[in-house]
Amino acid sequence: MIRIVIADDHPLLREGLRRILEFEDGIEVVAEVGDGQGAINIARNIEFDILLMDLNMPGVNGLEAGRVIRREKPDIGIVVLTVDDSDEKIFQVLQLGVAGYLLKDVDSKTLIQSIRKVFNGEPILSPAVTGKLMGQLSHPPVKNTYGLSERELEILHYVVRGSSNREIGSALFISEKTVKNHLSSIYRKLEVEDRTQAALKAVKLKFIHLD
Repeated sequence: MIRIVIADDHPLLREGLRRILEFEDGIEVVAEVGDGQGAINIARNIEFDILLMDLNMPGVNGLEAGRVIRREKPDIGIVVLTVDDSDEKIFQVLQLGVAGYLLKDVDSKTLIQSIRKVFNGEPILSPAVTGKLMGQLSHPPVKNTYGLSERELEILHYVVRGSSNREIGSALFISEKTVKNHLSSIYRKLEVEDRTQAALKAVKLKFIHLD
């Protein structure tokens, strides 16, 4: 059972999300809150798997709440669901290491698929967000690649595209275990904790070039 908490300051949206989610087998909405502080309080007091959270909320906003929850409860998968697709906000949120970033125009089928992917440990991004990250990679690479090997850069290229370990292994004809080993090395060299932060750092450093 995937246990979900919804954090959004619009009651009608929370109700709509609850109805969509509770029609799905294996998904349970265990709580709803209207602001970031409420999300923090819930995270401190009950066990759940995924926090589906807006960014723009009164009082403690989603960004601040996400920062606290990531620090105190790192096992909770945070999926941001927002209308804000500004470059600045995207980078601020991804830097936290959230599990997903979706825009509120997402259809219900994609939302459900994304929640299941996050529950299974696979980070997800809205296509529009992915497009913005890709756009940042049009610059030529810089010389400093933090000691990453050609194979690690190749894998990082697929990570930025949002590919799963299985997809990367299939594309490069290597096992998922080998992909995981390379990812561990990439995280260590880039001094990051997960694939989302690795992709974000690659974008910021502009050392991957996409045709």
